[in-house]
Amino acid sequence: MTPEKRTSVIIYTDGACKGNPGVGGWGAVLRAGTAEKELFGGARNTTNNRMELQAVIEALAILKRPCDITLYLDSQYVRKGITEWIEGWKAKGWQTAGRQPVKNVDLWQKLDDLVQNHGHRIHWQWVKGHAGNPGNEKADALANQGVASVSR
Repeated sequence: MTPEKRTSVIIYTDGACKGNPGVGGWGAVLRAGTAEKELFGGARNTTNNRMELQAVIEALAILKRPCDITLYLDSQYVRKGITEWIEGWKAKGWQTAGRQPVKNVDLWQKLDDLVQNHGHRIHWQWVKGHAGNPGNEKADALANQGVASVSR
């Protein structure tokens, strides 16, 4: 039996919030070969960190089979949370090292499920926001579309 060929996907995600908390939006750009998909959405009473998380969740959730993913994001909160902090949070019953409840636990649990149980291999790559990276700028524009979609 030959192993299934995995699709390579490049994802850029970003979140935005007008006020924190306030009206927020998330955006994602997914690229596989020559195909590109853009996603965005928003929420009325949210935070920037929630929108950063939601962008990653929505991008991963749309994938139908296990992929090799390079995920570019400008949020150290999300990158460090998923690559460094989450195992400690889970071991402590979703509490921080200071014994406080983890903020945004509902979204962290969704993201953890997508990362752990869907067969993806994900390389988490931080990029500086608002620094001219075309993929990041596109995700930022989509996040702002998400803000506009709920501001009407």
